[in-house]
Amino acid sequence: MEPSTWFLAIVTASIGLYYYILYKLSYFERLKVPHERPTPLIGNMGSYIFRRMSIPENIQRLYNLFSDAKYFGFYDFMTPTYVIRDPDLINTIAIKQFDNFCDHRSFANKILDPMASRNLFDLKGDYWREMRKILSPSFTSSKMKMMFGLMCQCAENLADFIVTQSGKNGKSYNMKEILSRYANDVIATCAFGISVDSFKHPNNEFFLVGQKCKFDSWLTFIFVVQRNIPLLAKLLKLRMFGPHVENFFKNLVSNTVKIRDEQGIVRPDMIQLMMESRNKDTKLAYDINEMTAQAFVFFVAGFDATSTAMCFMAHEIGVNPDVQNKLREEIDNVLKQTNGKPTYEAINHMKYLDAVVNETLRMYPLGSFIDRKCVKEYELPPATSDGKPIMLKPGDNIWLSHYPLHRDPKYYSQPDKFNPERFVNGEIDNSIYMPFGIGPRMCIGNKFALMEAKILLFYLLWHCDLESDVKTKVPMVINKHSLTMLAEGGFWLKVRARK
Repeated sequence: MEPSTWFLAIVTASIGLYYYILYKLSYFERLKVPHERPTPLIGNMGSYIFRRMSIPENIQRLYNLFSDAKYFGFYDFMTPTYVIRDPDLINTIAIKQFDNFCDHRSFANKILDPMASRNLFDLKGDYWREMRKILSPSFTSSKMKMMFGLMCQCAENLADFIVTQSGKNGKSYNMKEILSRYANDVIATCAFGISVDSFKHPNNEFFLVGQKCKFDSWLTFIFVVQRNIPLLAKLLKLRMFGPHVENFFKNLVSNTVKIRDEQGIVRPDMIQLMMESRNKDTKLAYDINEMTAQAFVFFVAGFDATSTAMCFMAHEIGVNPDVQNKLREEIDNVLKQTNGKPTYEAINHMKYLDAVVNETLRMYPLGSFIDRKCVKEYELPPATSDGKPIMLKPGDNIWLSHYPLHRDPKYYSQPDKFNPERFVNGEIDNSIYMPFGIGPRMCIGNKFALMEAKILLFYLLWHCDLESDVKTKVPMVINKHSLTMLAEGGFWLKVRARK
């Protein structure tokens, strides 16, 4: 081909690409939906890409900018996304009209990460409903009660480790490193039936594999590329979870199933329920790969997300001595009533402990956003009083703005102040409080995570004092590099054995 022909082809392609980008990024302008002018290719993600602001804080900025709108437009790179800020409309989309918005945008690439892409979060339509039905019994109150003793043993191991290391003089810890080990042990024993003590055996394989599943900068980069430039991800073979992680969990699940089948072992965990569902009349092609996928995503969520939530809780208790004193008083009362042997019922009925957990999750919901994908046409009401209705079509993307709602002074007085008292007496209004999501696609493991966190805080304050360290940032600064909520510089606290 002649050089002039090559040049002409390149110029033509460049012009075509330019106008395609302009057309994509004029989507909300054509519909007259309130939005901030996007930047080519990166849309409204510039403040996150250039590390000026975290994603939830950027959404909050726009939430406040368009304070008179029920929703506004946001460009997730090149993908137009409706961000819903009105609680009534959120309730309609997530609950009343759930069948129109029953799916998520895919979490992982099916070709590059086949195991991760088959998890409950990614499943669509009836396939998701069948899997949810199978897994839901894993998280009933009766199952939580059965797992209570196992969680307490993990929390006791953590407390013994800290007391032995820190003594009365205290020691500084990045709580993420400590609480990740606790979360790892809880998941190992409660979900997989494996007893692991990550404090006595810090380099156990279960924990080391978990370290590879954390959403650090590299994993976040791969996630962003897979979602927004899938062709590039395929070309470079960018996988979020490599073959070592995939093979570890596949071998773990298959060996567990084999041993339980051969020896007739029955445990109250997720793997057991999936085993019992193998021969039932379901629409699922239920094999070891399916079981591995569900067990894997439960591990990732329980290891990374739950440990991060507990870090925020420990931080707020550590920097608010009045809260710590009141919570410890409640803990001491429970210990007296139970003769030093806390029970499931006793911890579950601790009002102030519950309030501390709820208030932390209000201020620091872990996901940057709650997403939904339109699967049936639906007419959104006008965004503003002078606007027009918008007809959503299958494939359109929705974000529900839980972080800005949780920080809106219209719904919470002094929203940036840590104040558990707001949750002590009044019931939680789920239309403006959704740390685990909302509606039928709410996080299936929320009861498990809450119990795990409450047991951790109970045992930690039973045996230790938490204090601010020189590295502790007050007020909390949200990490600008991560897709999930994290503290800038880590969760540093000084911990000493309780007198």
